[in-house]
Amino acid sequence: MLGNVAIARGFLEAGLQFAAAYPGTPSTEIVEALSTASRVLGGKPYVEWSTNEKVAVEAALGAAIAGVRAVATMKHVGLNVAADPFFSSAYLGVSGALVIVTADDPWMWSSQNEQDNRWYGLHAYVPVIEPTGAQDAKEAARLALSYSEKYKRPFILRTTTRIAHTRVPVDTGEIPLEKLEPQGEFIKDPSKWTLVPQYARRKRLELLDFWDKVSEELADFPLNSVEGSGDIAVVGVGIGYRYAKEAISMLGAQDKITLFKVSTSVPLPRALAEKISSYDTILVIEEGDPVVEMQLKTVLQELGSRARVYGKHGKPLLPRYGELGLEKVVSALSTVLGIEPPTWAKEPPKPSGQKLPPRPPVLCPGCPYRGFFYALRRAVNKLRLKPVYSGDIGCYSLGVNPPFYVQDTIIEMGGSIGAGNGFSHVLRGDRDIVIAIIGDSTFFHSGVPPLINAVYNKAPLLVIVLDNHTTAMTGHQPHPGTGVLAIGEQVEPMSIESVARGVGVEKVLVADPFDVKDSETKLVEALRYVKENKKPAVLVAKGACILVALRTAAKNGIRPVPYRVNLEKCTGCGICYTAFNCPAIYRRPDGKAEIDPALCTGCGVCAEICPFKAFEPVEEPNPEWFKIMRTARPVY
Repeated sequence: MLGNVAIARGFLEAGLQFAAAYPGTPSTEIVEALSTASRVLGGKPYVEWSTNEKVAVEAALGAAIAGVRAVATMKHVGLNVAADPFFSSAYLGVSGALVIVTADDPWMWSSQNEQDNRWYGLHAYVPVIEPTGAQDAKEAARLALSYSEKYKRPFILRTTTRIAHTRVPVDTGEIPLEKLEPQGEFIKDPSKWTLVPQYARRKRLELLDFWDKVSEELADFPLNSVEGSGDIAVVGVGIGYRYAKEAISMLGAQDKITLFKVSTSVPLPRALAEKISSYDTILVIEEGDPVVEMQLKTVLQELGSRARVYGKHGKPLLPRYGELGLEKVVSALSTVLGIEPPTWAKEPPKPSGQKLPPRPPVLCPGCPYRGFFYALRRAVNKLRLKPVYSGDIGCYSLGVNPPFYVQDTIIEMGGSIGAGNGFSHVLRGDRDIVIAIIGDSTFFHSGVPPLINAVYNKAPLLVIVLDNHTTAMTGHQPHPGTGVLAIGEQVEPMSIESVARGVGVEKVLVADPFDVKDSETKLVEALRYVKENKKPAVLVAKGACILVALRTAAKNGIRPVPYRVNLEKCTGCGICYTAFNCPAIYRRPDGKAEIDPALCTGCGVCAEICPFKAFEPVEEPNPEWFKIMRTARPVY
């Protein structure tokens, strides 16, 4: 069972009734699994993909105030978006239960930064529970929901990439089907549910009392344990416990170590910290920042302990960046034991000597963004503009790469339009126009408020919304523009163009990214409008994610027809494999183009951009395919 699926299972076994999320690696599969379960179980529990993480936490908090067992899941940066309601939730508490899952991404395998969200727990006075691996992720989820219900306070369940995406056998328990039906009831009590100053001050004191109480009681948390009776204490936190256990075994140091397994990293239980303080030598192994190590040192200082504490702070034995690894933990433990670490642990693996061809990330063959970016570069050149491209998070962030270079800044979700507001008011000189590029799901996530800001504050910028009818980068989850809910129910889709007009954008255009000429014409019109009127404009480029289109075509028995190069017409100008840069097209030794039929998706855009008409379909294409690649949506 995948770690994320095990977490979903744990929530179900705890009687989960409400789940909300915005997709983001490495958290996405939790709510994907819950939505599948909900479909099978007749809509229980209630599951939704929210427009962003802030809304997800607000929705889950509302349900929990009404007495429901609720969770909100997100990747680590999502908690930044949701920080406002998250901090307030600690003051308010709940009537039912509320667990916020943060999936941290050490070494940024799929993220713009690396952050340890256990700090949020310390900052907001929200307890943090960490599973030590996929095996007990299910149990940690079940306990997190149960403890939240017991204390009537929100809890954080913190995972990291290795836990989220590891597959192991998992023992399962019963799912109490009768408890999954939300039966919310709101009891009016402004003194309890409103954070006006007269009530918030009282709640601040109540929160501090809770923190002292839970700091004592979490020492008996079922997933905490002590193993061995050696003279050296090793504190294994979360997945750090797994690495520690394996390292101790490999070094044959079982008789020298007492291993503390810690799943309640925030707050570090006082009784557990005092027990650890009885050792003279302590090694703390945790993934991320030295959150437990620093709490432990505070307790040791209060107790007047002179124990030597090793970890990531002071004289570090472990790095404060990236994922933990067995070699890092073995090396650190060897130092503490005073032995020479194995060669493989102290020396980084040597390259095999075999050079692999570089494979930079590229847009998929047939991706609608490629044709549109090509048209964008032509439109900008035609008008002799030097724009600032204010970019965003999504597949289209690959536009930062050659040959397009249409992402000058990438900050966070929704940041393209927000930062574009700033650029448009201050840029001088030849950088005379701002183009903000955002995806459809990101537009609904956090693109609307900065667009309103642009209209209201007269920010002259062009906002391009790349609408591929899904949340493509995280695995094709639905959003308000897709017309389908998390559990597959069809609803009326929201129109991006109508939203733009509704907030006051006067110039709204729609382009076909598979039609380069149409895209270029619309882009020229929109850019001229922004330049001449000093007002924002919105251009929506509508074309399906090619992976969804191919899947839809296969289900309908339609075979896309690949293209080939007519070598008699090809002059070797190279536009197709340099300026257009489709991965299915490569350069022959004589400079002429060739198509890899295994990669060609039959989109036909190469035939549009070739000035010599050298690209031809190998047979007459089915017109239905061209409709599908413009309109296909995922089937849930």
